[in-house]
Amino acid sequence: MRPLLWSAAAATAGLAYATVEAQAFTVRHVTVPVLAPGSAPLRVLHLSDTHMTPRQHRKQQWLRGLADLAPDLVVNTGDNLAHLDAVPSVLRAYGDLLDLPGVFVFGSNDYFSPVLKNPMHYLKGGTGVSSGGDWQRQKDLPFDELRSAFSQRGWTDLSNRHGTLEIAGRQLAFVGVDDPHLEYDVLDDEPADPDADLAIGVAHAPYLRVLDRWNSLGYPLIMAGHTHGGQLRLPFYGALVTNCDLDRARARGLHRHQVGDHDPSWLHVSAGLGTSPFTPVRFACRPEATLLNLTGIDSSSSLL
Repeated sequence: MRPLLWSAAAATAGLAYATVEAQAFTVRHVTVPVLAPGSAPLRVLHLSDTHMTPRQHRKQQWLRGLADLAPDLVVNTGDNLAHLDAVPSVLRAYGDLLDLPGVFVFGSNDYFSPVLKNPMHYLKGGTGVSSGGDWQRQKDLPFDELRSAFSQRGWTDLSNRHGTLEIAGRQLAFVGVDDPHLEYDVLDDEPADPDADLAIGVAHAPYLRVLDRWNSLGYPLIMAGHTHGGQLRLPFYGALVTNCDLDRARARGLHRHQVGDHDPSWLHVSAGLGTSPFTPVRFACRPEATLLNLTGIDSSSSLL
C-alpha cells in the first residue's frame, strides 16, 4: 500500500507544480544568423498560442510589458483565443505591440472554441489532425473580428498569402498559410523573392509538407507554433508529443530543416504562452514569447 501512497503523493505534487508552471511566463532569447554578412541585427518578437480568456489578467499584464523589448517586428503564429469574449482582452494584452510592424496567421483556436477532451488522446502520437468530427462543427470564435482588429492596427494577414514589409530599412518578404492542422493551408510554388533582404515563412502548425515546400522554395527562416513545446516534457527525454507530424526533438526552439540538396532553413517553433482552459498545466515547458535576434551570417562559426 505504501508504494501506492508514494505514487499518489508524487502525482499530486507534479500536478500542483505543473499548474504553477503554466503561469511562469518567460522571454526566450535566440540568435539566428540569417541576414547578409555585415547586416545590422533585426529584433523579431515571436508570439504564439496565447489561448486567451477574459479572466487571465496575469497573462494579459505580462504580455503588455513585452512592448518594452522594442522589437522591430512582431510575428504572431496563431491560437490567440480560448473564449467567445476574448478579443478585447487579446487587444488590450498586445497593447503597444499592435503599433509595431507585424504579421499574423490563425490557428484552430482562433476559429473553434476549446472543448473538453480526454488528455490521453494527445499522448497517442500521430499527426493530431481530426478528420471530420471536431472541425466539422460551426466556427464559433470571433475570428473575423480579430482579423479586422489586427489589420486595422497595421498587422499583415498572411493566411494563404504573400506579403512584404520594409523594416528598419530592409525589405522583408513573407509567405504564410492558414492553419495546416485544420488542413486549411494552400501551398503555392512561388519561390522566395531573391531581391528581398530576408524571406520568412509563417505558419501556425509546423507540418512537414509546409516546411518541405518552403525549404525547397528557398525561404531561409520559417516560424511556427502549435506544439506548446510538447506542454509536458520529461527530463532527458523532452516532449512527449508534438500534435503534428514534426519530430519530438524539434517541438520547440531553433532548429534546421532541409529536404534534398536545398540549402537548410532555420526553423523556429514557439512553445507558446497558453494552454487549453481544460488542461491548464505545463511541466518542464514554461510558457514563452521569444525575441529572435536576426544577425548577419558568419561562415566561420556555427550555432547548432
